[in-house]
Amino acid sequence: MHITYLGTGAAEGIPALFCNCEYCRGVRERGGREVRTRSQVLIDGELSIDFPPDAFCHARNYDFSAVKYLLVTHSHMDHFYAHDFILRGYKYASDMTEPVLHIYGNQDVMRVFAECTRREMKPEVIGHFALRSVGAFEEISFGGYRVYTLLAQHSSEEPLLFLIEKGGKRILHLTDTGRLPDDSIRFLAEIGGAPVDLITFDCTFLFAATDSSARHMGLDENMRTLDRLRGIGLADEHTKKIITHFSHNARPSPTALARAEREFGVIAAYDGMEIEI
Repeated sequence: MHITYLGTGAAEGIPALFCNCEYCRGVRERGGREVRTRSQVLIDGELSIDFPPDAFCHARNYDFSAVKYLLVTHSHMDHFYAHDFILRGYKYASDMTEPVLHIYGNQDVMRVFAECTRREMKPEVIGHFALRSVGAFEEISFGGYRVYTLLAQHSSEEPLLFLIEKGGKRILHLTDTGRLPDDSIRFLAEIGGAPVDLITFDCTFLFAATDSSARHMGLDENMRTLDRLRGIGLADEHTKKIITHFSHNARPSPTALARAEREFGVIAAYDGMEIEI
C-alpha cells in the first residue's frame, strides 16, 4: 500500500487561522514543512481517510476524481467538510476518473452530508455519491480492502477509527482519539492476525502530558497505546509508527519533532509525506 499524508495539522491548522502567537508568526515567515493543513490520508490514490476544508489545496497535486472510497472518522468540520461535495459533477467537474464516490461514516456524518449539501446540491451531482452508515465494531469490504471499524474516545457522536487491510498489508489509523476504549482493544484482540505494518497516531499534544479523559493523544499516550497493542500481538519491532495531527499549541518545530523521532522511535509526518508498505 502507498500512503500519503496530505494534511498533518489539527483543527486550526498551522499556522492557526486566527492565531498571532510567536510560533504561528514564525511559521508564516519560515514556511516549508512547518505549514500544516488539516488531516487527510490518501491510500493508493483511491481511498481517502477524511475530507477536510483543505482538500482543495491537496487536490493541486492529486486527482481527487480518482478517489473511489472515503472513510470518515467523525463529523467535525476539520475531518469532514461536506460543502465541497456539491462540486463533484455537473459543470464543476468534467471527465472524472471515477463516477461514484463511496462514503462510509457514522450517522452524524450522514446527517452533516445532508445538511451541508441540501441548499446547493444539483440532481446531476447527487448521483455521484453512494453513502453508507457504519458504526463501531463492524467489518466492511470494498474493492480490495477489508476495513474494521473501532470506537474512538473523542466526541459525543460515535467517532470511528480504522484497521485497514489490503494485499496482506495492515494499517491501523488512530486519529482523532484519546486513550483507546477498552472495547476497541478487545475488538482488535478478537480480530487478531499478524502485527500491523503501520500505525498512524494522533499526536495533537506532542510532548505535553495527557490524562485518561483527553480527546487527543500526545507521545505519552502514543507509547501507552503501543504497549497495549504489543500486548495483544498487533504491533512489533517492524511496525512503522507515524505521528500526526499536530496542534500549533504543541509547537511542532523541526527541532521538537527530531527529538520525538530520536527518543520515541516514531516518524513525524509532514504534509505530502509518502510511505510504502
